[in-house]
Order: sequence, then structure tokens, then C-alpha cells
Amino acid sequence: MAGISFEGRVAIVTGAGTGLGRSHALGLAQRGAKVVVNDLGVSRDGTGSSSEAAEAVVAEIKAMGGDAMAHGCDVSDEAGVNDMVAQAMDAWGRVDIAVNNAGILRDKTFAKMEMADFRKVVDVHLIGSANVAHACWPIMREQKYGRIVFTASGSGLYGNFGQSNYGAAKAAMMGLMNVLHLEGARDNIRVNTLAPTAATRMTEELLPPEAAALLAPETITPGLLYLVSEDAPSRFIMGAGAGSFAQTRVYETQGITLLDGDNTPEAIAARFADLNDPEGQEYMQDAFSQTKKYALNAAKARGLKLDW
Repeated sequence: MAGISFEGRVAIVTGAGTGLGRSHALGLAQRGAKVVVNDLGVSRDGTGSSSEAAEAVVAEIKAMGGDAMAHGCDVSDEAGVNDMVAQAMDAWGRVDIAVNNAGILRDKTFAKMEMADFRKVVDVHLIGSANVAHACWPIMREQKYGRIVFTASGSGLYGNFGQSNYGAAKAAMMGLMNVLHLEGARDNIRVNTLAPTAATRMTEELLPPEAAALLAPETITPGLLYLVSEDAPSRFIMGAGAGSFAQTRVYETQGITLLDGDNTPEAIAARFADLNDPEGQEYMQDAFSQTKKYALNAAKARGLKLDW
């Protein structure tokens, strides 16, 4: 396979002042991309602000002979995001890649969590990602090229105690990806999700030192670079950590079909093992595929011919 290059491409990486975002920005720049290094410079819980981290990454990129600019907008601020994208267009005339990496943590059990903290985490992760994608979308459609990556997490895909706000926001990335994949396909906009686990300031208190050494952000960035490359897939959820990469997919079992007289909760309880049987499970291409499946099952059970 030919080497993956980003020469002539312009990338926006949010939350790029530290950790994974910094690694992604440097990785893109090393392979030729011009990079907008976005970072508000907040603490882990989203308070405070500083331009130092983003400016330091820009300096690193320029020192290696690359081209970059810093932008300190809060991704949950639509006007700030629009300004960031406008500055990229003014400087370089295009935006090819959007890496949505910015995030904060405000962990507490659901019983103890203030709804303001729930809302703020969702605003940064979900609304922030949507803001960036929305600002880049018309540009990518016009140029018939775009690569967008959302950052999910095992906390959203599988759950993690004390992270209801973070988990809800991260699970939402899959739904956003699924729809934008369908809407962007005709304009060569490919949309994927990265679900990383890394040793960063977000996880620094959770990992033993030996594991942290294996889970460096740099072990994940190669997966990100593939997901935004020319030959990238689309609608792919890539788990990544410590040099390991895997795909996460949502499947639906064949299930059961109950006729009108038998359609009771007791019947579902009696046949729950059949409903839950993984044999013959399938991957749904879109929501309407599920609708079609259920209607065809119902027609077959009744001996009806449904021409669909």
C-alpha cells in the first residue's frame, strides 16, 4: 500500500493542546497537513482558559517545517466554531478533515450529579462535535471531499460507573456518525468514530503506571490517521489503545414475531431466550432496514405476501 499522505489537505483538530489531540495534530502535520490547533486551554473539568497549550503545539509543528494556526474557541460556542472555520478558509482556502477530540470530565454518580454538570459535558462533547461538523459541512460538500471523525469512548459504548453525562455524550457519537455517513456519501464525505483508551490527563488517576506506559496517545494516532485518509472507510467505529485496534458494531438478532392474539408481555417472557438468540443476527444499514425487517416478518407469520 502506498504511504498515506496529507499533502495539500487542511485539518482542524479540537482539543489539540494536550494528550490525544496534540498527538493527532502532530501526526497530521508530519504527513503534510496544514493544521488548525484548537484548544480552549481549560482544566479537565472545563474551567479556566489559556492559549499556551495550543500555541505550543503550533510551535512544534512549525519547528518541523509544517504550517499551523491556533484557535481558542469553546467548541460548544457555535459562533466561535464558525470563526475558526472561517479563519482556516481565509488562510488556506479549504477544510478537508475535522477531528472532534475536545472534551471535559465532570464525574459523579447520577444521584449526586447536578444537571448543570450533565448538560455542560453533553454540550462540549456532543454539541461541540456537531458545531464543528456543521461548520465544515457546506465546505466539504462544495469541494466534494471531507473526512470527519467523532471521538467516542468505552464509557459510552459499554458504560462506566460515575460517568452518566460523559457516557451519554459519547454514545451519541455513534448516532451522529450513522446519519452523517448516509447524508455525506454522495459528496465523498466519510464519517467515522474513534473510541480510544489512552493515558491522558482525563485518565491519569485511573491507570497503574505500567499500563499508562503502554497506553500512550501516540499508540492511537495511527488509527485516526487512517480514518481521515483518502481511502478511509465510512461509518466505522474503531476501538484503539496501546497499539491494538478493533471494530465495534451494533447487531440485531433475528428475534421473534408474535401474532395479534399472542402479543403479550407473558409471551415475550416465555420466548425471551429465542428473542435473545444471537444465531443469524444481522447488521442494519439504516433505521428503515429495521422497519422493513419487522413488517416482512409480520407478513410472513400471517401468510401474507408483502412486495417490499
